[in-house]
Amino acid sequence: MDQAPMKIIDLHSHWGTRRGYPLQAEKELAQQRATWNSETRYHTETEMAAYFRDSGVRAILDLGYAKYRPLEEMRALHDYAFETEAAHRDVILGHWVHIDPQRAGPDGIRELRRCIDKRIGFLGYAISASLSPPASDAAYQPYYDLCMEAGIPVLIFVGTTGLGAGLPGGDGVILDYCHPRHLDWVAAHNPDLKIVAARPGWPWQAEVIAVLMHKRNIWYELHGWSPKYHTADLKHEIPRRLKDRILFGGDYPLFKYERLVADWRAEGYPAEILDKVFYKNAERFLAEAGMNGAI
Repeated sequence: MDQAPMKIIDLHSHWGTRRGYPLQAEKELAQQRATWNSETRYHTETEMAAYFRDSGVRAILDLGYAKYRPLEEMRALHDYAFETEAAHRDVILGHWVHIDPQRAGPDGIRELRRCIDKRIGFLGYAISASLSPPASDAAYQPYYDLCMEAGIPVLIFVGTTGLGAGLPGGDGVILDYCHPRHLDWVAAHNPDLKIVAARPGWPWQAEVIAVLMHKRNIWYELHGWSPKYHTADLKHEIPRRLKDRILFGGDYPLFKYERLVADWRAEGYPAEILDKVFYKNAERFLAEAGMNGAI
C-alpha cells in the first residue's frame, strides 16, 4: 500500500517558473543534469503552487539570482515574489532575500528595509557567498544589524555548491567562502542574530557540527542533497544531538519531493524523527520568527 503524503514545511526551495528559475545563464542550465540529475522544465506560478499543494508542502522560496541583477531589476524580482506569495499564501510561506552588499552598495540595505516593510509572511536574509563575500565580511554588518532590529533570521550557506561545478575555474566561485568558520564568526559576533545554516556542510561537515554544538541557537536546513548522500557523522547526529534543530530543505525544482520523501524514509529514521525533520522543528522555528498564526 502506498504511504500517504507526509506533511512538509520546506525551509529552502527555489522557483519552477521561467522568471524565478534558480539557473538563468545558459552555462548553468547546461550543467543542471550533470550536477543535480534533473531536467529544466518551467511551470507557471499556478502550476508550481499546485505541485506544492498536491505534495503537502508549504515552502519558503529563494530568489538568489536576484543579487546579480541591477537594483531596479532586483526590486522587480522581489515584488514578483511578493505578488506570487499573495496569490498562493496557503503554500508559499515567504522568501529568503539575497542582496550582495558589494554589488548593491548603499542601496542594498535600503532594498532589504523595503522588503521587510513589504513582507507578507516570512522573510529572511540569505548569504550564499557564491561570487559574493563570505558571511564574516564586514560589509554584511549593517544587514545583520537591520535583521536583528527587524527580528528576521539570516540564512548562511555552508559547504560546497553545485554552482560553477565543472566549469573552468569553477566559474569564479571560491568554495572557502562557505567554510563554517564564517558561520562561527557571525554567530560569535552577533549573539542576538537568528541564524540558519544552509546545506549539508561537506567537505567540512564535522566542522559544521562542531559549530552547531557550540552555538546552540543555530538551526540547520539540509537543502541541495538527497539524505542518502549525507556523511556518516551527519546521519549519526540527525536522530541524536541535532534532532530538534534539523529543518527540511527541498531545493525544488532541482529535486522532486517524491524522491526526497522516499530517500528520507529509506534511511530508517524513526517516525518521530521524520516528523521533526519534515515539519515539527520548522513549526518551532517559524513560531520563533513570529509566524505563529501562519502555521
